[in-house]
Amino acid sequence: MRVKYVLNEVLVGLWRNVTMTIAMIITMSVSLTMLGASVLLYMQVDLMKEAYYGNIQVSIFLNDGITDGEKQAIDQAITNSSLVADKAFETKEDALKRFQTLWADSPDFVNAINAESLPESYRVRLKNPENYESFAKEIEKLPGIKQIIDQSDILEEVFDIFNSIQLASLIVAGFMAVAALLLVGNTIQVAAYSKRREVAVMKLVGASNWFIQAPFVLEAVVAGLIGAILGFVALFISKIVLLDGKLQALATILTPIPNGNVVLMLPLLAGVGALVSAVTAWVTLRFYLKV
Repeated sequence: MRVKYVLNEVLVGLWRNVTMTIAMIITMSVSLTMLGASVLLYMQVDLMKEAYYGNIQVSIFLNDGITDGEKQAIDQAITNSSLVADKAFETKEDALKRFQTLWADSPDFVNAINAESLPESYRVRLKNPENYESFAKEIEKLPGIKQIIDQSDILEEVFDIFNSIQLASLIVAGFMAVAALLLVGNTIQVAAYSKRREVAVMKLVGASNWFIQAPFVLEAVVAGLIGAILGFVALFISKIVLLDGKLQALATILTPIPNGNVVLMLPLLAGVGALVSAVTAWVTLRFYLKV
């Protein structure tokens, strides 16, 4: 009987303040969507690091006037290095083919470049990409080397951008969470005020604190769960429509987001939404009802 009463009061409370309930659900769903997106981005950056760092290459560009002896010395130094996993030599013609592939959408630019404009180079993959500094010191003073470029420096800049986006989404999610908490608190206060006489009577007849608070707390929990479900739906649709659809071209940069990671967001968002709503409602009632 008590459970039936509590559940009935939850439904009545949600409907009585329907506009504030809707506002609370929308705000909660937006903040949880931002939270889920930032968590997914964090997980995706880790996946990208694992995928890209394993294929990082060090590019060693050679001078145009390099002699055969200097080239042989460089090749020998790379081969003898204990830090190197494998190497490949790229001729001017190979470099031109790579350039033409990368800039295939700009034919005028491609036509302006010939093989003689591009340097010969070695493409070296290290056993541990973090040993780039040590490897560079081994060979940078050899004659005939024009420039040594570590691809990890470029990747770090890309990941810094992703980390900045992640931080920005967390900040936005934080602001939205504060707004959601205030709405939860206000909604519970309004609900408690509208039932102040019933609450007073229940206190007089000896009703326990949890029995008085339960309907209000459950109202907030239900709103939080609905907001979490809407946030999850928004994430899943965005993944299918945008990343798997219109923005599929970004697959050359972004590794695919596993559906399992997106599904994992449902229990995460539901847990956060329910817990935050319940705690906020309970704290509000402790101060407002003095029970």
